[in-house]
Amino acid sequence: MTAAATVTSPHQTTPSFYRPCWIEIHEKALRHNWKSLRHLASKDVRFLTVVKANGYGLGILPVSSIAVEEGSDYLGVSSVEEGLQLRKAGFKIPILILGSLFPFHSFSLLFDYKLTPTVASLAAAHALDEIADKKGKKLPIHLKVDSGFGRIGVSVKNALPFIQKVARMNGLELEGLYTHFASSDVDPLYTHEQTSAFIALVQAANKEGIRPRWIHMANSAALVRYPETHGNLVRPGIAFYGVNPYAEAGSKIKLEPVLTWKSRIIFLKTVPKGTSVSYARTWTARRESRIATLAAGYADGLPRLLTNIGEVLLKGKRAAIIGRVTMDMTMVDVTDIEHARVGDEVVLLGKQGSDVITPLEMAAWAQTNAYEILCGIAPRVPRILKP
Repeated sequence: MTAAATVTSPHQTTPSFYRPCWIEIHEKALRHNWKSLRHLASKDVRFLTVVKANGYGLGILPVSSIAVEEGSDYLGVSSVEEGLQLRKAGFKIPILILGSLFPFHSFSLLFDYKLTPTVASLAAAHALDEIADKKGKKLPIHLKVDSGFGRIGVSVKNALPFIQKVARMNGLELEGLYTHFASSDVDPLYTHEQTSAFIALVQAANKEGIRPRWIHMANSAALVRYPETHGNLVRPGIAFYGVNPYAEAGSKIKLEPVLTWKSRIIFLKTVPKGTSVSYARTWTARRESRIATLAAGYADGLPRLLTNIGEVLLKGKRAAIIGRVTMDMTMVDVTDIEHARVGDEVVLLGKQGSDVITPLEMAAWAQTNAYEILCGIAPRVPRILKP
């Protein structure tokens, strides 16, 4: 395997790599988080585990294997490509493509590989119905309703006629009806408005004799925070990967960190007061300093915005990132950390000793969210599954 190889199943051997920059994915934590989320919903509520974007950057195959083993009823992906990756790896579980499919030339693959599409327009529904007629098959679909997110989906005000038309198409099985929340992590009032509008639509469809098998709304935050949004299928994502989906979630669920991102000191030097470090000389030593260079940079997904702001863990203590984060290397000040040596393990993200740098903390430094931190870790960084 090459240095960029990744673990593709819980049972695959550790990938070979030489440059000391890697991620350890903790299987026990993933299983703990899935069980903790499962306990929040009633037994009749089923789970669609969201593994899109390469399992939020952790690796779609190992996290999907764990979700399925824990009892997930569905997997959620972003694209036909991700669905095909799972099918070719042997996954038989239902797979929902959460993104809108365009252009339509990929539609034939949905039938061939038994992938369930999200349908968000009448044009897409007609195109799928025509292919179904030619193939002599019936395709399960989920209709996406825009209840106030403003991304994809038929407006909730116009959705009932749309649902009725799709329900009459012979080639399509209206298996699911769903919506997505805009701000379930921060805005209870707007979440309630979206919920009420969507439930009213479901009730209107029921009165017309249209009763899809799956009704789903809840992402991680709503699953934890709003039981009234559970429907009969929920879609946990970020919480499965160990990140609290809203600020106060820790009072309701105890999640475990799933990944540790590590590097090593590859160069160490002592510099006199007044020495500048890295591009544009944004940091200058105010005293004689020991500077460690790490084998990780923004090409690995370490945000450049951590320049002179972020920290790493070395020997259980925090060391400041100094100077500009560069493409392949980053410098840290280890002056106050005794016995730092070349080869020492450094934690960029995760726990070392009694301290931890969380995706939320790194996201705050980088002026973004935890989703981008996880998804932004580059494919070239090996993923190692740990028990």
